[in-house]
Amino acid sequence: MTILLIYIAIFVGAFAVVKFITSRLQERHDFVSLKTVTFGDESAVRANRTASIISVVAIFLIWGAFTGSVLTPIHAPGPYVGDGQFDYVVEGPDGSRDTATVFWQVEEKRGAKDQLEVDAGDGFAQNDALNIIKYRSGQLRWDGNDSVKRKDGARVVEVNGQSTDFDHNLRDDNGNLLQDRPVFTIDNGNVSMTDKGALLITPYSGWQMEPIWLPAPEAVWGRIVEISGEGYQNNTLLQHLGWSLIRVIAGFAFGALVGIPLGYAMGLSDWFRGWFDPIVEFMRPVPPLALIPLVIIWAGIGELGKIILLFLAALWIMTIAARAGVSGVNITKVHAAYSLGASRWQIMRYVIVPNSLPEIFTGARVAMGVCWGTVVAAELVAAEKGAGMMIMVASKFQLTDIVIMGIILIGIIGYGIDILMRMAENALVPWKGRS
Repeated sequence: MTILLIYIAIFVGAFAVVKFITSRLQERHDFVSLKTVTFGDESAVRANRTASIISVVAIFLIWGAFTGSVLTPIHAPGPYVGDGQFDYVVEGPDGSRDTATVFWQVEEKRGAKDQLEVDAGDGFAQNDALNIIKYRSGQLRWDGNDSVKRKDGARVVEVNGQSTDFDHNLRDDNGNLLQDRPVFTIDNGNVSMTDKGALLITPYSGWQMEPIWLPAPEAVWGRIVEISGEGYQNNTLLQHLGWSLIRVIAGFAFGALVGIPLGYAMGLSDWFRGWFDPIVEFMRPVPPLALIPLVIIWAGIGELGKIILLFLAALWIMTIAARAGVSGVNITKVHAAYSLGASRWQIMRYVIVPNSLPEIFTGARVAMGVCWGTVVAAELVAAEKGAGMMIMVASKFQLTDIVIMGIILIGIIGYGIDILMRMAENALVPWKGRS
């Protein structure tokens, strides 16, 4: 929630600042500046490149700030690393009391610091020492070195001057406590008691994400460099990405090859529309992942099964896009062509196809995105190569940096393909948006 609020604040702040600057630098009072509706061809809304750059930089800065990256100048409060101590009071079975001190230290990783050695002190409650790893809690068996132990009736009655008493009798029918055990505040952390009476010390964890949940940007970049040189799971990074790309392109191509003619037929013939519309509308909301068991049964676990799954992911999208493109052709253009003596083939060639291409390109971009999203699941089926396979294997070993690396590379490739498709659309369909 904190990250989301920070992101929203950056968005609002950047918008206000950029709009203020541009309004000062580009003061206009002509017709264009007074327009309130920006639709159509020449006045259509286009992406603000400044906003795009700020968006990417903001995401990178937030990522770095909440992972303690050396690449970002500002960091969120991190986990406490250092020393600390607190006192606790032990009451013996005879009612006598003694005070002991716990000396604890937080280290970056296990073995980074020498084990603490402290003076045991006098009395039956001995001082204790504990090493804790960053982002972790440490459990202390406080009576391990005491002359009077818990089994003898000794118990902790105060922690850092705060009483440990609470109602142990408030339990449900299963014997579970109906209230939370008290938590005692200490410098740079807090202390609680376990069911068996041990002390659980939890140092301040800060706002930064633990690397196992979200590694820093430089850690992900290091993985990219490492796997690019050494490979992963007996294949190079290019082989993993290349196989995923081949599967996506093959599945999408077959889906478009079948879906576009089917969509045209449904848009031009009431018989085709009536015959295939129930099938298309039934299959359209079914997620491709739900078809994996059937694909395995029908096509096995080889490459054919993966391509069939991607084919089905693209088929219905391309069919609906082509059908919508045909149905959306302005009827006045068809009438005008007929009045000029055009044949049905000429109507198809010079009116239907050109005017339906914008919808088809839009559907193709959506279908390609869905195929990229499906390829990860498709490569779960006994794949030996592929970005999805790499991500899934890494997730089993909690290698989050490899998982994020795979996600970023898939996103970059998918975005690159989308840019190429937009360029192709601009080149092949320059009349898009014009009446």
